Amino acid sequence: MLSLPPVLDHLDSNLDASLERLFALLRIPSISTDPAYAADCRRAGEWLVEDLRSIGFDASLRDTPGHPMVVAHHEGPSADSPHVLFYGHYDVQPVDPLELWTDGPFEPAIKEIEPGRKVITGRGSSDDKGQLMLFVEACRAYKKVNGQLPCRVTILFEGEEESGSPSLKPFLDANRDELKADFALVCDTGMWDGETPAITASLRGLVGEEITVRAANRDLHSGQYGGAAANPIRILAKILADVHDDTGRVTIPGFYDGVEETPSQILKSWETLGETAETMLGPIGLSELAGEKGRSAVELVWARPTAEFNGISGGYTGKGFKTVIAAEASAKVSFRLVHKQDPKKIRAAFRKFVEERIPADCSVSFHEHGGSPGIQLPYDAPFLSKAKAALSDEWPNPAIMTGGGGSIPVVGDFQTYLGMDSLLVGFALDDDRIHSPNEKYELTSFHKGQRSWARILDALAR
Repeated sequence: MLSLPPVLDHLDSNLDASLERLFALLRIPSISTDPAYAADCRRAGEWLVEDLRSIGFDASLRDTPGHPMVVAHHEGPSADSPHVLFYGHYDVQPVDPLELWTDGPFEPAIKEIEPGRKVITGRGSSDDKGQLMLFVEACRAYKKVNGQLPCRVTILFEGEEESGSPSLKPFLDANRDELKADFALVCDTGMWDGETPAITASLRGLVGEEITVRAANRDLHSGQYGGAAANPIRILAKILADVHDDTGRVTIPGFYDGVEETPSQILKSWETLGETAETMLGPIGLSELAGEKGRSAVELVWARPTAEFNGISGGYTGKGFKTVIAAEASAKVSFRLVHKQDPKKIRAAFRKFVEERIPADCSVSFHEHGGSPGIQLPYDAPFLSKAKAALSDEWPNPAIMTGGGGSIPVVGDFQTYLGMDSLLVGFALDDDRIHSPNEKYELTSFHKGQRSWARILDALAR
C-alpha cells in the first residue's frame, strides 16, 4: 500500500528546492501573444519536458502550428489504476505597462507583504506556472517516497492559453486516443479565500449575438420625418426592453429549457459564505441585485442564465447635438448559459424573438459571436466527493463547491473531444493580480497546494 504521510513530510522538507524550480520556470518570458517571444515559449516547454523526465515521466514536446504542447505519461501501480489527465498552461500574459511593476516581471522573488504573509512575485506566478508546478511537485514527492504514482497520470501543458488556444482543439482531435483518461484535472482556478479551498463544479456557457436594425435608406431629418418614419433606435430599444420582465426573468420563449434548480444542500452551503448584495455589489458602487427576484447574489452568478446588453450604437453620438433619425441601430447581446441549455437553440430563439418585433418595412441582420454550452458536474460524483474530503483535510476550512460565472473553454473541449468531465481545483486568490502588473502567488498556496494535490491523487487512487 502506498503511503501518504511521508509524501506530505517530503513536500514540507523540500519546499525551498521546489521554489528554486518554480523560479527557473518563471524566469522564462513565455509570452504567447507576441511572436518576439516564440523562442522563449519553446524554451519553457523544453524546460518542463526535462523536469518531467527527471521524475520518470515519458515526456515530449509536440509541435503545433503555434507554440508546442508538452505531453507526458506515467504509469500507475497497475493497468487498471485510475487514469487522470492533468492540464495547465506554461504561457503568460504580456507585462505592459512595465513601469507599473515594482520589480522585474521575470525576476521572481519571495516578499513579505504584511507581517506573516509571504508571496511569490513575477509574471506567471499565479497564472499558471505556479499552479501547474504544484501538481508536478506532488508527483515528484510521491515518486520519491513510494517509487511510483498512485494513479496513471497523463499531463498536457499548452503554450497558447493566453492567446486563445488556437492549436488546442485540433491537437485534442488528432490525439484523442492518447489523451483520453477517466477525467481531467484543471488547475486554472482559485480558492474562496485564503483559508477555504474550492472546487468549481459548474461553468456558464456563452452565446454572443450582434443585431442590426435597418429602416430608411439614409439618415433622416427628425423635423421633416419625425413621427412618420420608423426609428431603428426606438425599435431596437423596445426589443431589448422586452427581453426581461419586471421580475428579471428572460422572456424569450424556451430560454429556460434545460435549466435545473440548484440542490437545496448546495444553496445552503453557499449561504454560509456570507456573500450578499452588499458585499458583492458595494465595492463597485451598487447595492441592489438586478437579476431574477428571489435569488441570492452567488446563485445569480454561479447557477442562473443571463441575457446582457454589452453595447448599443446608432445615430449621432458625437459632441453637440444633431436632430437625426438614424438609418440603422445595432446592439451586442450576450447570454450566459447553464447546464443543458443548448446554445444553438438559444441563438435561434433570440433571432425569432427579434424578427417578430421588426416592422414590415424594416429589416434586421445578425452576426454571430461564438457559442459554447455550460458545464455542470454532478454534485454527488464520487471524484468530487473524494477531492472535497482531501482538500478539507489540508486547509483550515472545509472545501466548498462553487460555480464559475464565466467560461473555461478547455473544460468544454475536454468534454467535446475526449468525452471527459473535469475536476477544477486551483489555489489562486482574487488579489493575485493575474494579467496585471505585480502578479503574485501566496507562498501558502504554493506550499499547501502541493500537499493538496498529493492528497487528491491519493484519494482518487483509493
